[in-house]
Amino acid sequence: MTTDRFDELLRIKEEVQRGPDPKATERQHAKGKLTARERIGLLVDKGSFTEVEALRRHRAVGFGLEAKRPYTDGVVTGWGTVEGRTVFVYAHDFRIFGGALGEAHAQKIHKLMDMAISAGAPLVSLNDGAGARIQEGVSALAGYGGIFRRNTRASGVIPQISVMLGPCAGGAAYSPALTDFVFAVRDVSQMFITGPDVVQAVTGEQVTQNELGGADVHAGVSGVAHFVYDDEETCLAEVRYLLSLLPSNNRELPPRVRGEDPADRLGDALLDLVPADGNRSYDIRAVIEEVVDDGEFMEVHASWAPNIVCGLARLDGHVVGVVANQPLSMAGALDIRASEKGARFVQFCDAFSIPLVTLVDVPGFLPGVDQEHDGIIRRGAKLLYAYCNATVPRISVVLRKAYGGAYIVMDSRSIGADVALAWPTNEIAVMGAEGAANVVFRREIAAARDPDATRAEKIEEYRRELVHPYYAAERGLVDDVIDPRETRSVLCRTMSMLVTKDVDLPHRKHGNPPQ
Repeated sequence: MTTDRFDELLRIKEEVQRGPDPKATERQHAKGKLTARERIGLLVDKGSFTEVEALRRHRAVGFGLEAKRPYTDGVVTGWGTVEGRTVFVYAHDFRIFGGALGEAHAQKIHKLMDMAISAGAPLVSLNDGAGARIQEGVSALAGYGGIFRRNTRASGVIPQISVMLGPCAGGAAYSPALTDFVFAVRDVSQMFITGPDVVQAVTGEQVTQNELGGADVHAGVSGVAHFVYDDEETCLAEVRYLLSLLPSNNRELPPRVRGEDPADRLGDALLDLVPADGNRSYDIRAVIEEVVDDGEFMEVHASWAPNIVCGLARLDGHVVGVVANQPLSMAGALDIRASEKGARFVQFCDAFSIPLVTLVDVPGFLPGVDQEHDGIIRRGAKLLYAYCNATVPRISVVLRKAYGGAYIVMDSRSIGADVALAWPTNEIAVMGAEGAANVVFRREIAAARDPDATRAEKIEEYRRELVHPYYAAERGLVDDVIDPRETRSVLCRTMSMLVTKDVDLPHRKHGNPPQ
């Protein structure tokens, strides 16, 4: 009898691992997609995955469901390790009910999310599902509500990563939107609230799934996706790399990994990377890569709001978040999208004790009727709020231009940067010397016999008096003007000093950031 039961268990376990009809696996592979278990195998360390509720089956009746009760109910849940650290993961199995969410399916995810929060470990969702299971009606919808509530409860407590590996439509799309990072794969991932058929029926617009909600659309247009890759293998490898940079929860510091890159290495290349002429552009990413450990920089939202660059790197082994203006795009000016992108990233870093390094080369906020009417005041204030609210170590470096309100917003000393540095090429002022001279000396220039010569004279006078590299340092708004070649060594020394920073905040339930 015992042997029979044991044989039955083995048979069931094999059925669980094998999944549904082999043809369903073939169809999945024919689409260029991996199965749920294959994906988990690429994500976690080999042999480390422990499955939870593999034998769970739904109890729904009607519409033929009672005759189809596969194990797992279309989602694989459990935990494993990534580089030895615990990570919880759930993966929709598109081969079963198209990965659609029903009551039992949702309850498995709820349980796993509760376990991740309790254990203080990251949660990764591998999304490949057709939305709510229509045959189960409101029970399926309630299942999504439970997921959203837990996403929100886990926000700022454990890192949450969504990996889009198939369709994600309707209410299902809101769970990834609530998580910290969204990964997508070209020609495989689609996200939208209403699909192409509904769009055409309501608006008359004809659009394909990829045109409406493909990976590149969400990476470059909507800003929903933070990372996009060409294949699942690369995507999951990058998820592993991101996890290696993050703490397990908000009570821990990010893991420190010392490399071979000396902390006191001089960056001679920086002298050529950044032109002294403020009107010439350059790629700020080259500057970042010259400064950080081994040139390794994981950029977030690379295709969206490119006028600001955000990403994770290491300085002398310490994980840091880098925020920098990008002169290659819109001269590095801040606009609505850049402000929202930067604010979200700063908030994430602050939630998970990741120090911030801000590289400043900003001519101001982008002028324009559209920007004003679309709320640059309200939405630009998000970045200001995020920096002012951040309690992690904060270092800012003015490389070149730092004008007006944009200078203040980019983590200036006045809003709480712990250490403010500048290169000798810096110009910190209300505005550029040309614009300032036209305002301050407008009457003198207009009355002059030679307005052009007088304007040039006044521009030089203003630059000499107020825009020279040491004006801010003389007034204590910059702690030091440094040799650009020593930027890495100064940042590493400063970060080592600030790593134990502790801040007491006034008690409050929560703030009310601008929306």
